[in-house]
Amino acid sequence: MYSDTHAHLDFDSFDDDRDLVIERARSAGLQFIINIGIDLDAAEKSIKLARQYPGFIFAAIGIHPNYSSNFDQTMLHDLEGLAKEPEIAAIGEIGLDFYRDHATPHQQHTALEAQLDLASRLKLPIVIHERSSADDLVPILRNWQQSLPADHPLKSRPGVIHPYSGSIDYTQALLESHFSFGIGGPVTYKNGKDKQALVAALPMESMLLETDCPFLPPHPHRGKRNEPAYIPLIAQKIGEIRGLNPEDVGKQLTNNARILFQLSRES
Repeated sequence: MYSDTHAHLDFDSFDDDRDLVIERARSAGLQFIINIGIDLDAAEKSIKLARQYPGFIFAAIGIHPNYSSNFDQTMLHDLEGLAKEPEIAAIGEIGLDFYRDHATPHQQHTALEAQLDLASRLKLPIVIHERSSADDLVPILRNWQQSLPADHPLKSRPGVIHPYSGSIDYTQALLESHFSFGIGGPVTYKNGKDKQALVAALPMESMLLETDCPFLPPHPHRGKRNEPAYIPLIAQKIGEIRGLNPEDVGKQLTNNARILFQLSRES
């Protein structure tokens, strides 16, 4: 019924009880989890997790913009080798982050462009990190999607934006390019009016459920470690905004994720 399309279960905050966390996710009704890599080490750990939980955990691998200062052709070659493993569902988490200065804008642009090319060559959707960077990032994504051949599988399902700080104009531009938006814990916060407005405005077929765990747990768990079992709380809030029950939200958004990541219903 539910899914978590953006988790970091490889992080050391789960080292003491990772198996229990995953079991709680199953018990909460999750059908699958996409575990997101942020660098090569996380990519290898994500693939290992996916192999431990076949059909339940899948991996997305990429170099996060905050970890792109040392990006080079060797790193890209290693990433491409890992991306050809059968457990890989997407390239990500990639993008631009101008909120922090762990890597220069030039370094981030270089890593992003190379990984967009990798995604198009391997026909894998992208998981995009956008923070304080929509002015630069949205045109890049639009141009990339528009440059894909008409028969390319990513033309109609290029990827998902996570998180999102852009204006309504950028939202519309991304929707026209067939991007999806990840909806997570902040939509449940009292100060999450912008996220709630986004949920109210987006088509249901353009949203995915995510936790970004261990970060950003939904209310009433704010301030604690997040985990995939909290996904129903996010679906509940989306349902409140859209006038739907959480189960129907879960089914719709999980089906959206299956289409984007090309996961069979037997997964």
